[in-house]
Amino acid sequence: MVQFGRTLAAQAQALNLITLQGDLGAGKTTLARALLRGLGYQGKVKSPTYALVESYSVSGRDIHHFDLYRISDPEELEYLGFSDYFSNDALLLIEWPEKAQGVLPVADLKVEISYTENGRLITLTAATQAGSALLVKVSNLSG
Repeated sequence: MVQFGRTLAAQAQALNLITLQGDLGAGKTTLARALLRGLGYQGKVKSPTYALVESYSVSGRDIHHFDLYRISDPEELEYLGFSDYFSNDALLLIEWPEKAQGVLPVADLKVEISYTENGRLITLTAATQAGSALLVKVSNLSG
């Protein structure tokens, strides 16, 4: 998961929204942490489970890591100023994006993590041109 996060970070400069889906303990926060490290963040990377969002700045770019697990209604996000985090140059990493259905814009990249008999399976789905370009770059790296 850590190596994949760093690989993803090396190719993610053009992305604005990455969603992270998977069961509890699947590795969503570990992947987000590795991605932040891969982007060059050197400080402590905390889980946003209780704070809802943890924000970082890397090379002048804002990165916001959300964990929406505790959200019961997408309308709660508007009260919390969720849309204020979306800007042209920010990168948002959102765990449990299904909790924000109808509020989230289209994700550049959807990352689904599932358990298998031998570990974890990561499925990537691109929904934008930037996400598709990233998939091409990542697939070229793997073979």
